[in-house]
Amino acid sequence: VGTWPPVLSLFERGLKKGFGEDGELLDGSQMKIDKVYPLDAMFSNPEEVTPDVKENKRYAGLEGYDIKSCAEKIKADYGKIDILVHSLANGPEVTKPLLQTSRAGYLAASSASAYSAVSMVQEFGPLMNNGGSVISLTYLASERVVPGYGGGMSSAKAQLESDTKVLAFEAGRKFGIRVNTISAGPLASRAAIAIKKGGAGERNYIDYCIDYNMANAPLPKPLYADDVGRAALGLCSELGGAVTGICHYVDNGMHAMGLTVDSKNFEEYIDKQSGDPWDGWKPDVYLKNL
Repeated sequence: VGTWPPVLSLFERGLKKGFGEDGELLDGSQMKIDKVYPLDAMFSNPEEVTPDVKENKRYAGLEGYDIKSCAEKIKADYGKIDILVHSLANGPEVTKPLLQTSRAGYLAASSASAYSAVSMVQEFGPLMNNGGSVISLTYLASERVVPGYGGGMSSAKAQLESDTKVLAFEAGRKFGIRVNTISAGPLASRAAIAIKKGGAGERNYIDYCIDYNMANAPLPKPLYADDVGRAALGLCSELGGAVTGICHYVDNGMHAMGLTVDSKNFEEYIDKQSGDPWDGWKPDVYLKNL
């Protein structure tokens, strides 16, 4: 596992304590993480690491945390690998509308959230066994407007999805590996909560997104991290052996919707409807599944 250097010690402490139910496998045993590497995906090679980062006390005592150096360490430790998971993103101005996003903020979002995947395939591709799998995580804001998801992050996710197709071809021909991305629906992860936290006693932005999805998705039920994990497992295993270059939606079908049933504009009309099929179409039906 590669983790951001400033939180490396925190991650390692958590690893020693154990992750409880989160780390429990089907047979009841605890998931084992063999080794944790510092990895800052903003840097493709040692030459790109800036002086201010080298001197930052949060990076003190660490080296070789660029993508190239990390790949070299893994090659030395394990030789070849089968699976590469790109599960990282950062938009320093994510709370700002696109119209208020600076060039620096926009490019930082693209660098951390999209180009990092390209760089990782460049460096880890040669280490991967034929038939290996690369997966990343994207979001519907890449192709639909999601107010509140700003700072150039929607553009970065669009880049990631486009690059997935190109990398599927180039890395498929060069290394014999598959490249896919998963478009997950809203989950209350730490990263999602950080997009816009509510005040004391208030709900977070992501909480409203989750309720919106449950009210309007074809499958009106909660989405869990396990749902995304199972989809990733399929793409990484032989079950997805002929699947590459796709954006795989795991959002209870929300990506397919064009008109939302909880719209205030349709409230009066929907309230007047009853019986089949409307009893199963109304926006509060998801409450029965909680």
